Amino acid sequence: MPNISNLYFRTAILFLIAGIGLGLMMSISGEHNVIGAHAHINLLGWVTSALFGGYYALNPAKAAGRLPMAQYLVYTVGVFVMSLSLYFLLLGNAAMVPIVAGSSLLTFLGVLIFAWIVWSPAPSAARSPLAA
Repeated sequence: MPNISNLYFRTAILFLIAGIGLGLMMSISGEHNVIGAHAHINLLGWVTSALFGGYYALNPAKAAGRLPMAQYLVYTVGVFVMSLSLYFLLLGNAAMVPIVAGSSLLTFLGVLIFAWIVWSPAPSAARSPLAA
């Protein structure tokens, strides 16, 4: 399995732990005002990261090079900052609005880079020294 897949799966598990932890905190306290952050952590952090990792595992030729790693960094930083700033925004800190907006755009850029990777042709097998 490509390194980027392992990285995405490990990151996805960390987001899952954070998302479940936040869900437990809301359940125990009875305060559900940060449910939006909980949903973003679980969907964009856990589910989407795991799907990215699965795609790269199924397409190892597209997992090679700098672009997949750049996509991982852009997307993961975007989701992390967006989730954290959204949490504080939902707690009432209006100063987080520009940070949520900027990190949402960063996350979207990570998705656009991934779309580019998906729609681009895989590197040619003929260039590979292992090609028959």
